[in-house]
Amino acid sequence: MPSAPSDQRQRLATLKDELRRLSAPADPALIQMMDEGAVRCLACGHRCVVQPGRDGVCRVRFNDAGTLYVPQGYIAAVACDPIEKKPFFHVLPGADALTFGMLGCDYHCGYCQNWVSSQMLRDPAAMSAARKVTPEHIVQMALDCGAPVVASSYNEPLITSEWAVSIFRNARPRGLRCAYISNGNATADVLDFIRPWVDAYKVDLKSFDPKGYRELGGVMDHVTATIRMLKQRGFWVEIVTLLVPGFSDDPEDLKRMTDFLAEVDPLMPWHVTAFHPDYKMIQGRRSTRVEDLMRAVEIARAAGLKYIYPGNLPGAVGDWEDTRCHHCSATLIRRRGFVVRENRIGASGNCPECHTAIPGIWA
Repeated sequence: MPSAPSDQRQRLATLKDELRRLSAPADPALIQMMDEGAVRCLACGHRCVVQPGRDGVCRVRFNDAGTLYVPQGYIAAVACDPIEKKPFFHVLPGADALTFGMLGCDYHCGYCQNWVSSQMLRDPAAMSAARKVTPEHIVQMALDCGAPVVASSYNEPLITSEWAVSIFRNARPRGLRCAYISNGNATADVLDFIRPWVDAYKVDLKSFDPKGYRELGGVMDHVTATIRMLKQRGFWVEIVTLLVPGFSDDPEDLKRMTDFLAEVDPLMPWHVTAFHPDYKMIQGRRSTRVEDLMRAVEIARAAGLKYIYPGNLPGAVGDWEDTRCHHCSATLIRRRGFVVRENRIGASGNCPECHTAIPGIWA
């Protein structure tokens, strides 16, 4: 039997009190002090002006008597997964990534697969717990499971950047790579803040329709600007678009999207992945079919993108899960789903056939 509304409200209030105890002052690089105790938060593209006693859009960055407090010292989820699941196809293929997440998000996507943690403070049906942990413990977890990458994901990492950086500061000296799996709703300030510590950045480019972005709680131009800023700052960047029938699969939108990506960098990997109904989109929305993915692949090829990866339907898209040299078309990495079956790219990152440098992080 579902909880009564009063029980749900009490549970949310209790969780909010707990998260306030698991908070610390924001880094000065991610705030701007304003009049009468208000603080502008620079952690995401919303750039919220947070008044005393109020929260930002994300619900987890809050103003207490003129000080902006942010999440610190806990995780809501952790797993050791293949890095291909993030998905990164040009970062240490076949390696594992120790992935952690907190609570909260600056979007409210109706198809979110991590909604139990990302929408915890918005949706009474979402239930997740905060587990106290230290940065050193998370890094040791990665070392214990042999993962050369530590990644911030599950909720939106931008809104918990101070915590991610505190972990990555411990991870880097131990020889680990660090990554963000993000919606890309960033600011120049937060990208400069994380740049010394983050190697790879995956952006969810959810649509190329501004109206669609507004439905999710975002602004499309913020994300396209983030992609440009990431490339300018030297992050390794891979893009993912979930192909949701009736939402993000319009051929004209896909043409404009892939034209944009090719203009930024035609060698930047684009993952176009299959949608399966989830969260608030369980009813009235069909799953993505192979032919939907392949139509998007052809649009991307025409735009000039060189590394196109249709995903979430392993074994159903032929050799499009593989990585081929953009110069001579030699097959370099063979995959099925998240499993690397063969990897011919050495630590140098060059094609063994024509010796062309293949973009990515290989060593």
